[in-house]
Amino acid sequence: MEITKICCIGAGYVGGPTMAVIAQKCPHLKITVVDLNQERIDAWNDENTDNIPIFEPGLSSVVAETRGKNLFFSNDVEKAIEEAQIIFISVNTPTKTYGKGKGMAADLKYIELCARQIAKVAKDNKIVVEKSTLPVRTAEAIKSILDNTGNGVQFQILSNPEFLAEGTAISDLLNPDRILIGGDQTPEGQKAIQALVDIYANWVPQDKILTTNVWSSELSKLTANAFLAQRISSINALSELCEKTGADINEVARAIGMDTRIGSKFLKASVGFGGSCFKKDILNLVYIAKSYGLNETADYWEQVIIMNDHQKKRFADKIVKTLYNTVAGKKITFLGWAFKKDTNDTRESAAIYIADDLINEQAGICVYDPKVNQKKILADLDYLETRSAAENAKSTKSFENPYDACQGAHAIAVLTEWEEFVDYDWQRIYDAMQKPAFVFDGRNILNKTEMQKIGFVYQAIGS
Repeated sequence: MEITKICCIGAGYVGGPTMAVIAQKCPHLKITVVDLNQERIDAWNDENTDNIPIFEPGLSSVVAETRGKNLFFSNDVEKAIEEAQIIFISVNTPTKTYGKGKGMAADLKYIELCARQIAKVAKDNKIVVEKSTLPVRTAEAIKSILDNTGNGVQFQILSNPEFLAEGTAISDLLNPDRILIGGDQTPEGQKAIQALVDIYANWVPQDKILTTNVWSSELSKLTANAFLAQRISSINALSELCEKTGADINEVARAIGMDTRIGSKFLKASVGFGGSCFKKDILNLVYIAKSYGLNETADYWEQVIIMNDHQKKRFADKIVKTLYNTVAGKKITFLGWAFKKDTNDTRESAAIYIADDLINEQAGICVYDPKVNQKKILADLDYLETRSAAENAKSTKSFENPYDACQGAHAIAVLTEWEEFVDYDWQRIYDAMQKPAFVFDGRNILNKTEMQKIGFVYQAIGS
């Protein structure tokens, strides 16, 4: 099968950047990204590429280079499916909010809808690639749908999980640690694997392209995210011990990180991890373990989530306790709402849950984030369904200028590690705040000595 056209179903945080880079590196291929969300497609097609729906350093320039040449964004899903030889499925797989597995299992309804639409439209043989993060053995279900409801054509199912980190997605795509491709061990499956290997080989060294069976590939993605999240929860668990004993978590992390068996990555104590993947994937792993009766394994991994939730709650409680056990009527300024720097993604951001706790204590929340607006902030709070939308709007306000956001504040909480926060005129901020002026550094990015010299009551995680 000669590969000339690729379709990607889903124009989100994975599909958009991934297809843009493939288009850049494979100018001989026509790449079409489709999505039923017309507003999202319109944003991807905006003449000003700075207005595309995802903020990711370097992404807008790649889109500007390829869009309209061999990269296209469309809501004509059926046409793109019919034309393509390879179809990537890159739709959302949220945690189920209903029925069996509620609160843990991955909700695969969008995956199934994609499979049924491919089966309905396809008139010739296709390679279908799982790009979404999926439970192990999902490929089996997709293949069953395709083989039994299709038009007699042959489908090969591959697992090709993404290992992107938001904020560095383009560099991750251009220089990946590895590309993982799983498929059937049949001759047809091996041909399909090779077809996808050949695409990535246009810019990725062969020794970084790993091929496995499809089940190993699916499970590897969940496992990678679980291990990374585990390191964050581990260092955060120790941060609380440091605060009780007088140790400094930054010094502890540096000391253990110099051990080559441990390494220094993901040992930054903070208010906790967020994003679309870590919590969802670990809960999915927990559900899979429980479904096989592996309760001790499930309990082990569930503790990673419990520790992360505890860290967020602990941070909110510390603010209340430090501000004389009441924040009612007080202005608390959040610097940062996105779950990490260099992204506008707010899914599972620690800021959402800390704001929710403080609003319950009748605080007024003011927010400055360089990439997140008031509409998104309120939507995140409304999604929790803790209180009415009107109450959230009354209690929360965002600002386009950080100094305006800090004016008259009783306390500042740093909740995203945006580098610009370090360079602010903190003397000016201090002068404009209520006294005593408190700073709660949830990302450990500010200099404690300098902040205290200005006059702040400064508290960081683990010190």
